[in-house]
Amino acid sequence: MDMQDAWNKALRNTGIIRSRVQALRTFHDTHVPYVFLAESTINIGDTVIRKGEVVVKKPALILPPNIPQFEGFDFNEDYVGQENDFLNFLLVRGVAMPSLKYDNHTHSLNIFEGKLSEAIKYYQDLLQQHENVNTGLVTGPEDCWQFSILIFIYSQVVKNVPNDMKRILDEYRKKDEK
Repeated sequence: MDMQDAWNKALRNTGIIRSRVQALRTFHDTHVPYVFLAESTINIGDTVIRKGEVVVKKPALILPPNIPQFEGFDFNEDYVGQENDFLNFLLVRGVAMPSLKYDNHTHSLNIFEGKLSEAIKYYQDLLQQHENVNTGLVTGPEDCWQFSILIFIYSQVVKNVPNDMKRILDEYRKKDEK
């Protein structure tokens, strides 16, 4: 599958089941843990569970016009020959990520013996029981998980825009008062 097909597949099939409740930090790095669930293409009827986190480096909105950096997303040669190819791919489609560094760390890759719907219910309940407001629950295709995780992270950045703007303006006002 080429990058365009993977991107379209992820756009059609990514679901953000449970968004991160806690806001991203405006002036510091934010660790955004996630649980990604996908129907297994090998063990039909089972679910692939990918647990990890993306470290979003200093998610402030006003930044120098640098190119965003993506690490740990394992874009293989099927999708990308160079990182710039991926960035150009996003820009041509009107997807502009803030100029930050997005560093993905996959902590575990397991199988849930059961359907995707059962895995979703299990992890929703688990996150609720632990009152976990930091971890997102995302579904998508197993073979283009990277795009699904980026869609999730982008949704978190966009959700944070009003808070970031307020914090940035408050910070500048404090500096002007000194």
